[in-house]
Parts: sequence; structure tokens; C-alpha cells
Amino acid sequence: MPEDVKEEYRQAYEAWTKHVRDLHGVLRDGQRLEPPKLKGLLNREARAKDRYDAARRKLLGLSE
Repeated sequence: MPEDVKEEYRQAYEAWTKHVRDLHGVLRDGQRLEPPKLKGLLNREARAKDRYDAARRKLLGLSE
């Protein structure tokens, strides 16, 4: 397995989990955000999840 594929996966995973933790702060822990900031957070988490899914498929050798 090429190291760059592993690194891409690791970075995508870390970025996505950071956004999930931030989102949990709002949804689970009651942190308050203004609506535009909440929308931005939701969008960042969704984009990070897409990048993670793509990196995971690449790591596993699955086609898109």
C-alpha cells in the first residue's frame, strides 16, 4: 500500500472526526451557534465526510 494513500486516509479521517466532535458540541452538548455558523459547520462536516469516504474507498481499493 503506497504511503501517500495511507496518509491521505489518515488526514481525511482526522479532519472528519474533528468536525464530528464540533458538531456533537452543538447537537449533544448544547453549545449555541448562530444559524449561519451552524450551517457552515454542517457543510464542513458533510464535505469532510465525503473526503473521508473517498479516501477510505481508495485505501480499500474500491472503485468510485
